[in-house]
Amino acid sequence: MNSMKISGIQVFWMMASMEVGMTVLLTMTSAISDAKQDAWISKVIAGIAALLITFIASQLSRLYPGQTFIQFSEIVLGKWLGKVIVIPYFIMWFLVTGIILRQSSDFIHLALFHKTPIWAIVLLALIPMVYVTYQGGIEGIGRCSEFLGPIIFLSITAVLIFNFQNLHWDRILPIYADSGWVSILKGSVPTISFLGESVMMTMLMAFMSKPEEGPSRALWGVGLASVFVAISTLSVILTFGSLAAKLWYPFFDMARFVSVMEFIQNIDAVIVILWLLSVFIKLSLYLFITSYGTAQWLGVKDWRKLIWFVSPIVFVLSLLPANIDVASVEYPAKFWRPYILPINMVGIPILLWIVAAIRQKRTNA
Repeated sequence: MNSMKISGIQVFWMMASMEVGMTVLLTMTSAISDAKQDAWISKVIAGIAALLITFIASQLSRLYPGQTFIQFSEIVLGKWLGKVIVIPYFIMWFLVTGIILRQSSDFIHLALFHKTPIWAIVLLALIPMVYVTYQGGIEGIGRCSEFLGPIIFLSITAVLIFNFQNLHWDRILPIYADSGWVSILKGSVPTISFLGESVMMTMLMAFMSKPEEGPSRALWGVGLASVFVAISTLSVILTFGSLAAKLWYPFFDMARFVSVMEFIQNIDAVIVILWLLSVFIKLSLYLFITSYGTAQWLGVKDWRKLIWFVSPIVFVLSLLPANIDVASVEYPAKFWRPYILPINMVGIPILLWIVAAIRQKRTNA
């Protein structure tokens, strides 16, 4: 059994916090480009799909309490096939950690530090996640998310409230007529690929002090993030209309647009803080599951040693994209959505869940 333990409420805040930040900032443009003023419907559909992914991942893990995905995959499929089938996840974990580092650094670079070298921003973002992961493991990340999670969601709520006077309700019309279901579904895919990262519950359930709470807490966390993503998208559409499809970070620009009695202004700094907090939790989670999972796969007892192997690789990977377009547009379109979403988030978990259920049914018969 694992000595590190996290509570149900910590799982709730980890899922909610890591899901909401990047999804709000990075998926609106593509959704509005595809679904126009119906992009908020795309977000609702994406939220439902993400809940299904979360449910499958959690239920699969419940069949093997106290064991991570790396461990129970070998039980389900046998030692060698079990080791092979987790390789796509290592590819996913390493690459996505590097890309998230780069995306967050690009955002900070554009928003605040135009003249700072991108490698310096990446390094500064990497240091705190290495520290909390090494010192506290999943317990430390859980405590951080329990503290930072409410701050993140209160910040988003504040922006939505302060922007209320800028909403033009006619910009949501006509509903459905200008897009149709094909465009609406197409607009939901990028968001599903972000919210579907809750598939990491296959690694996190093993550390829960009360595993039976895992599925419900994870579902509530993803559900909360999905609601905020949908409402934020609706707010952006009602503020900018079709112009939002031409903006890199529509929600960030909406925050810049806020002015209440010429007193509450320039709250875009709040969005930067929100981004940093959410990305910090997300990156720390990925660094942990990558280091811990690699240690289990290689048979290394002290998983913390792998942090010093994973971190430099992630740092190098984050510097490979030539520009923001490669990291934020080409990577999601050419790799994340066509391969990671159908294979890692949907296909393999469903396959393992079916095989595991059949094997357990035969064992109990």
